[in-house]
Amino acid sequence: MSIQVFGQPVSRGVAIGRAVLVASSRVDVAHYFIDPDQVEAEVGRLRDARNEVAAELIALKSEVPEEAHAELVALLDVHLMLLHDELLSDATKQWIVERHYNAEWAMSAQLEVIARQFDEMEDDYLRERKADLEQVVERLLKALTRQTAPGGHHAGSGTARDFAGEDPLILVASDIAPADMLQFKRSVFTGFVTDVGGRTSHTAIVARSMDIPAVVGAREASRIVRQDDWIIIDGDAGLLIVNPSPIVLEEYRFRQRQIELERAKLNRLRHTPSVTLDGQAVELLANIELPSDAQAAIEAGAVGVGLFRSEFLFMNRDGELPDENEQFEAYRAAVQAMGGLPVTIRTVDVGADKPLDRMSAHELRHEHTLNPALGLRAIRWSLAEPEMFGEQLRAMLRASAYGKVRILVPMVAHLAEAQQIRLALERAKAQLDAAGQPYAQVELGAMIEVPAAALMMPTLMRHFDFVSIGTNDLIQYTLAIDRADEAVAHLYDPWHPAVLQLIERAIANANEAGRGVSVCGEMAGDPAFTELLLAMGLRSFSMHPAQIASIKQRVLRADVRTLRAQIGAVLAADSPQDACALLMKARAH
Repeated sequence: MSIQVFGQPVSRGVAIGRAVLVASSRVDVAHYFIDPDQVEAEVGRLRDARNEVAAELIALKSEVPEEAHAELVALLDVHLMLLHDELLSDATKQWIVERHYNAEWAMSAQLEVIARQFDEMEDDYLRERKADLEQVVERLLKALTRQTAPGGHHAGSGTARDFAGEDPLILVASDIAPADMLQFKRSVFTGFVTDVGGRTSHTAIVARSMDIPAVVGAREASRIVRQDDWIIIDGDAGLLIVNPSPIVLEEYRFRQRQIELERAKLNRLRHTPSVTLDGQAVELLANIELPSDAQAAIEAGAVGVGLFRSEFLFMNRDGELPDENEQFEAYRAAVQAMGGLPVTIRTVDVGADKPLDRMSAHELRHEHTLNPALGLRAIRWSLAEPEMFGEQLRAMLRASAYGKVRILVPMVAHLAEAQQIRLALERAKAQLDAAGQPYAQVELGAMIEVPAAALMMPTLMRHFDFVSIGTNDLIQYTLAIDRADEAVAHLYDPWHPAVLQLIERAIANANEAGRGVSVCGEMAGDPAFTELLLAMGLRSFSMHPAQIASIKQRVLRADVRTLRAQIGAVLAADSPQDACALLMKARAH
C-alpha cells in the first residue's frame, strides 16, 4: 500500500530508488561500503564476532549461581539460539555479499528487518523476544568494534566506497551526523530522508551540495519505510512516497526527465560572465568541504572558493586531529586545483551540530546540559586551543605560497576576539619566518553570523580585510531558533524583517568602508533571494557548486537599478509574508 509522509523540502528535485535504512542503535555503528575484494574478509569479521559472543554467553552460563540457575540459563540459551539463527546470521551475510555493506551496517540493517517482524507477531511471548534479539545484536556490534576492518580501517570509522548495484538507492535515517554525511558524500545515494532536522541542518546543506533531492523532518519516516522499499522523494514539495503505484511512479519518472532537461539548459551558462542587465559584475564563488570538491567548483564556473569548510578535515578520525603538515597538504591541493583563483579557507568551525570525536574537557562536561549552539564553538574553541589554532594558521599560510589564500574566522562577536586572532596570525607568521617556511600575504576576514557582529561592524572592520555573512547562523541567533530542531524549524525564516535589516546593514557598512563583502550562507544559493541581495548592494555570492548555474540565470535577468528603488519598502515590511510579497511585486516591475 502506498504511503505519503510530509517533511521539509531542503534540496530540490526528484529521486526514485530503493530504501537503505540506517537504523538507530544504542551502539555507535559505522556505515560504509567495502570493496568487492574485501567481502570475504568482512564476512570473516562477522563470523569471528559471532564466535566471540557465543564464547561469552557459554562462559556466562557456567558462572550462573545455582539458586538462579534455571531461569538465567534458559535466557542465555535463547540468546545463543538467536545468535545462530539463520534469519540473523545468513541474512546479515547477504547484506555484505550483495550490497557491500560493512559488517556493522549489515547487522543493524538486518536487526531492523527482524525487529519489525517481531512487532507484527500476535503472540505476546514471541513479541517480547525482540528485546532479547536487540541484546544479542548489541553484543555482536560491540565485538565488531573491537576488531580492525579490512583495508586498515578501524571498525568504528569507514569510508564510502563504490557499490555496483542495479537499482538507485535512497538513504533513510532518523538523523545523519555530519561525520556520516561526509562518508556518504562520495557514495551511491541519489537522495536522503531523515526524521529530524531543518532546512539549514547539516544533512540538508550537504544534500544540496551533492545536488540530490532531500526531505528532512519527516518524523516517522525511518519507522514506516522498510529495507528495500521502493520510495520517491519529491524535494520540491517535501514529500516522501513509500511503495508508489505504477501510475505515480511513471509520473515522477517523467518529472525526473524534465528536471534533467532544465539542468542541461542551465549548464550552458557556466562560462557566461555573471553580469546584470544594467552592467553590474557579480562574483559567484563556491562553497567546498574537501579539496576534491574544487574540481566541481571549476566545472560549475565558479570564479573562486568563497568558503572552504576546514572542519571536515577534523572529522571521522577517532579523536586524532590532523597535524600541520596534513592540513597544509589539503589546503595546498585545493589552492592548486583552483588554478590561481582565490580560495577562502575558514578556520575550524566545530561544536553545536558539528561536534568532533575529541572536544575539550569543558565541552565534554557540558554537552548534555548546555545549548551547544551557545557554547564553546567556532572561534571560541580555536582560541581555547591555541596550539591547534596555531597549527591551522601556519598550514593555511604555507598554502598561500601556491596561490591566493584568504583566511576566514567564524562566529566573531567581540573586539577582544578580533585582537586575539590578529595576534595569533602574527605569531604564526613569525614562527614560519623562524623556520624559513615561505608564505604570501593573506587577507583576514570575519564571518558575520552573530547579531552583535552585524551591529558593531564599523569597529570590527578595523581589524579585518573582508567580511562574509553566514546567513544560517545569523538567522538562528537573531530569531533564537535552533536551526537543527524540527520542532521550531517553521519559525526559522530568512524573510523576517529583523534578519533582512541586519543583512542590509552589514552589506552597507562593508561597502562604505571599502571592504569586500560576500554572503556564504544558504541565502546566497537560493534564487528567491538573489534580486534582494543584489538590491542591497551585494556583488559576491558563495554557494554550493550545484547552485551556481541557477543563481547566474537570476543575475543575468536582474536590473539592479530598478530593484534598488524598491528595496526600502521590502525592508520596512512588518512581516516576512509582506517582505516576500513586496519583493515579488518589485521583481514583476
